[in-house]
Amino acid sequence: MIKHMLSIIGIGLATLMSATCQEKTNSANSITYSPLFVPLPQGQWVEVGTLDLNRLSLNKEGNLTLDIRSESSFESVRLTIKASEKEIEVIAEQKEVKGKVQLDYNSEKIGHLDKITISVKLSSEHNLRDRIEIKPTSIETDGKQIPIVQSRQIEPYRVATPLRDFGDDGVHSYRIPGLVTSTKGTLLAVYDIRRNTSRDLQGDIDVGLSRSTDGGKSWEPMKVIMDMGEYGGLPQDQNGIGDPAILVDHETGHIWVAALWLNGKPGEMAWNSSRPGMSPSETGQFVLVKSEDDGQSWSEPIIITDQIKNPEWNLFFNGPGKGITMKDGTLVFPAQFKDKDQMPHSTIIYSKDKGKTWKVGSGAKSNTTEAQVVELQDGSLMLNMRDNRGGSRSISITSDLGKTWTEHATSRSALPEPVCMASIIDNPFHAGMLLFSNPATEKGRHHITIKASLNDGDSWPEDLKVLLDEGTGWGYSCLTMINDKEVGILYESSVANMTFQIIPLSEILTK
Repeated sequence: MIKHMLSIIGIGLATLMSATCQEKTNSANSITYSPLFVPLPQGQWVEVGTLDLNRLSLNKEGNLTLDIRSESSFESVRLTIKASEKEIEVIAEQKEVKGKVQLDYNSEKIGHLDKITISVKLSSEHNLRDRIEIKPTSIETDGKQIPIVQSRQIEPYRVATPLRDFGDDGVHSYRIPGLVTSTKGTLLAVYDIRRNTSRDLQGDIDVGLSRSTDGGKSWEPMKVIMDMGEYGGLPQDQNGIGDPAILVDHETGHIWVAALWLNGKPGEMAWNSSRPGMSPSETGQFVLVKSEDDGQSWSEPIIITDQIKNPEWNLFFNGPGKGITMKDGTLVFPAQFKDKDQMPHSTIIYSKDKGKTWKVGSGAKSNTTEAQVVELQDGSLMLNMRDNRGGSRSISITSDLGKTWTEHATSRSALPEPVCMASIIDNPFHAGMLLFSNPATEKGRHHITIKASLNDGDSWPEDLKVLLDEGTGWGYSCLTMINDKEVGILYESSVANMTFQIIPLSEILTK
């Protein structure tokens, strides 16, 4: 019996040693490719993965074979190495590539390095609906062909429009996306124009608008639709306005945008500097603008602070993203306030007379901030809230326009979050379907994901989701239905400040 057991152990050890040796042999004779799943922006360079040379010493000359599956050619592909702490060296580049491609490289330094980075650049006209595969297969050097093993499998890449990014129109950065589809089918995107820095208010910040009349294929030049100028004799950087939310009145076709305006308080964050009171010099102001021509022109600013803010509150403004029109025609924006004790609460504001007057609900839950709202099939409102406790979204329901709130069964459990803004919409073409987007993590703003619920948010099945971007960015997002088969999303991705993509609904719902 003992001899038999020793024999089995001996065979097992031999097998394990053989497997280990084989693994070392494979590693020693192959290169590992680690892909990065990110949006592929039209007209911009983006890194898609790295080659780990596994301590192989390559000859200074060689070529890499790439297999690119795409409906149209890439503008360019290149290989780079980190030549020094501050120097990136391009060792190979080829233009107009598609299918099986060989990139010839030549670098004296490559023999001493561990990694090669692969980057691609699509044309500015590349089809947003294309799905792309990029697979390096081998490197040939010094007469030898070295196979490349991919570390993991990823979904085909999706194309994106970098709608706004660092430096566009001389602006430092763009933040805080809002996105709607008008009654005429026009896509309207709003965002902060942060002229000098990416920091939140206070600063020289205005609200910008981009408009598309062809479903996101092309976009008109940016317009500034909210700019408080030099109010009170103070400079632009003491009259910042931002954190927009956009709403379409489906009965009239009118479009509303809400934002926070801060007057004075130079160099201070609005979140901390706004105080009790009602005047611009004391407290942040709740401001609206309106368009009656499908977003082509906009009204002068309409300040509604006096209608909705409690003078004891330190700050009151909208939840960024979007508002809704209820089935009975009531206009609703998500909102947030910091009470007299500096405790934040998510809530809503609403208008039953087409925006002439506005009222405010009560706080849905303490220590919650940026929220989004949807109407459920029974006419109640669901408020999906950023929760400063972290870990998961808070969710509450009201049947009386925010007078009272009930915590939903999925609150603090169903939708993980790293404390970040998120988006939730109902699908008007499919009763009971809700769509949700955010960084689907508890720590770090990465893995932007769209999820679906088929029962008014009572559950979010794990298989009804699609990953858009595993890279790290600012993480805010906003969803809209472009048509009955496609979802539009504008979000702060790892590749551009304002990134627009079109996602077939079928991809989210495929189990």
